[in-house]
Amino acid sequence: MKTGILLTNLGTPDAPTKPAVRRYLKEFLSDERVIQPKIKWLWLLILNAIILNTRVAKSARAYAKIWDSFGKGSPLLNITLSQERDVKKNLTGKFDNLEFAVGMRYGCPCINSALTILKGKGCEKIIVLPLYPQYSNSTSASTLDAVNKNLENWKDKPELYFIDHYHADKNYIQSLANSVIEHQQKHGKPDKLMMSFHGIPQRFVDNGDVYYEHCVHTSKLLAKSLNLKESEYQLCFQSVFGPEQWIKPETKASIESLARAGVEHIQVICPGFAADCLETIEEIDKKNRGYFMQAGGKIFSYIPALNNRKDHIKALANIISKHLS
Repeated sequence: MKTGILLTNLGTPDAPTKPAVRRYLKEFLSDERVIQPKIKWLWLLILNAIILNTRVAKSARAYAKIWDSFGKGSPLLNITLSQERDVKKNLTGKFDNLEFAVGMRYGCPCINSALTILKGKGCEKIIVLPLYPQYSNSTSASTLDAVNKNLENWKDKPELYFIDHYHADKNYIQSLANSVIEHQQKHGKPDKLMMSFHGIPQRFVDNGDVYYEHCVHTSKLLAKSLNLKESEYQLCFQSVFGPEQWIKPETKASIESLARAGVEHIQVICPGFAADCLETIEEIDKKNRGYFMQAGGKIFSYIPALNNRKDHIKALANIISKHLS
């Protein structure tokens, strides 16, 4: 029996242009899991009449700043493809009859095309690993929706294993810790280590989403692995969008507050991002660096995402292999 391994991530526009970014944002922001609108028709009206006419140019400029920074094209796509290649190398010698594919929840290559590839190769079992360490309905559940929708069209349904999170996996935590230790060997220890996760609206948490709990747990495990005191690190949340209240504390506000309080040296790690992308390269390493310096900070450094570090690849391969034994 052949087993397909499907790695997924959020997605990326095809190019840093307004038409490509518009297509991507429309697909992304039309997903009810992402927005969870109280009134669907009103949200779609706002999206098409206002947001897609005001936000696209700004987003395209932001993507242009990071384009080609990890190979040619989209950093997120290039890194995810390299992760697939390296996970394949790690697992191929240990297990037989494996096939691999990458599918993005939004944009290309899509989950549908990835599943079609695996189907064409005769996979009777499929393991899906969304590269979201912490579970959220807006990411993990949305990916499962897309997988199930596509599998409905299969005459012979495959055996499906969906890995919905790995936020406390010991190898993942150790890889994060290793990245911090290696970074600090080169750049010194900061006054404060900021652990910045992507935010979600507080309403989602109030409605039962476990994402916030997973982020807190991951941050505590990482701090324990690094032997950090509570005063030496801070959990925070970035990428706030729209007028409603999001989970706090916010990354930008926290960074500015620390600088104004006399904290001179901070380092930022983003444990929820398996690959560097717009939200880490442009938002954290560029914008938030500027916010910290403008507020009086002296030294700012961003600790890159785990990307295709060997220990990260090993962690991902071990997570998958639990469903291969």
